[in-house]
Amino acid sequence: MSQEFKNLDMTMMFAIHDALRRELERIARITARVDEDPRHVLSTAVGWELFKKFLTIHHTSEDVTVWPVMQQALAGKPAELALLDDMEAEHAVIDPLLADIDAALADRDSGLERLGGLTDTLHTKLNGHLDHEERDALQLMDITMTAEQWAAFSAEQRTRVGDDSRSYLPWLLDDMDVAKVAGILGKMPEQLKNAYETEWRAAYEALDIWGTKAGTAAR
Repeated sequence: MSQEFKNLDMTMMFAIHDALRRELERIARITARVDEDPRHVLSTAVGWELFKKFLTIHHTSEDVTVWPVMQQALAGKPAELALLDDMEAEHAVIDPLLADIDAALADRDSGLERLGGLTDTLHTKLNGHLDHEERDALQLMDITMTAEQWAAFSAEQRTRVGDDSRSYLPWLLDDMDVAKVAGILGKMPEQLKNAYETEWRAAYEALDIWGTKAGTAAR
């Protein structure tokens, strides 16, 4: 996406959005399979747990540190406030779908019938939200939030990720273009970069988060 941001570094925002889109495609391929019950694949996949966790962290961090700050700064600007309302409303539709899908995974009777529709809805709603945010909201963030406020958003996400950093960073960079990976790692502290390169990446790959080594899910 060829947008220019004058004030804030949106590198990690686009990286998390791309990672979520990547996982949505993997989930769609799993639920389209006919040779194995997708309920079993999803319910036992580390990838589904990581997707839920990191999507929730991302949305919650925005809800806590982005939208309230922008609402205060944009008071008296109805068009801009309406966009922020849209962002929050989209979160309110997307996030409960995760619990609905988990309920379908656990339902031995009618869960399989409901799962495809639920994952299709998640795919449509989350992709639509990510596109909407990138198209309209990121530019508004760039001109509204200060560098300190943006840093607070990043810090909120890091705090919520916590000890899961060892899986979060490899998950974020999974299947990413080599040049983009180098660009992201180049902005990180040397200790974090070394941990990723010497330990975290290999440990993440060993998790086989969607069961690809066993042939149970297509990448």
